[in-house]
Amino acid sequence: MEVMNEIYSIKEISEITGFKPHVIRYYEKEFDLEIPRNESNRRFFTYKELEELRNIKTLQEKGLTNKQIKQVLKSPEIVMNEDNAQEIAASVANLENSSYIAEFGNENLYTILKQLFAHIQQIDYKKDIEELYYKIDELQNQLVNQEKDVLICENAKLKMKIKEKSYEMAELKEKLKREENKKVSIFAKIFGSKQ
Repeated sequence: MEVMNEIYSIKEISEITGFKPHVIRYYEKEFDLEIPRNESNRRFFTYKELEELRNIKTLQEKGLTNKQIKQVLKSPEIVMNEDNAQEIAASVANLENSSYIAEFGNENLYTILKQLFAHIQQIDYKKDIEELYYKIDELQNQLVNQEKDVLICENAKLKMKIKEKSYEMAELKEKLKREENKKVSIFAKIFGSKQ
């Protein structure tokens, strides 16, 4: 068990929570977490921030999306209120349905939605129709957010590779200069060569 007044580095928090450091930095912005910084502008974490990250992980494990987690963090009474237990269960079911729909792709999604709308028109429940429209919008947003998350990760990886290559280029240029300086004779260095 961790000491409550201890200060943790991002690496230690990463090991404790299972989140990678870049994910923790992303979540700092995504969930508006107030992570303190020291004089050299490095993040440090206290028990409070550790518990916030653990809470996020728990909510993710329950199947909530980042948007839903954000709402829970802004108003934690949503989770505490037993009247909303069905809503939370429904949102978990929506997530399962969204992963099922994502497997079929956009064409099958369109066909399913078309059949769904035809069925809804036969039933003629206006409130149910509005709820389904809302759920469809949520599913589309979830798909977009998943794609964005993948793109953000890929972008970060590519940036790191570019940095590595630029460092390698700088080292090679430095080696090339040293080799060129070795080839110049001592007399040329003393008297200066006219080229």
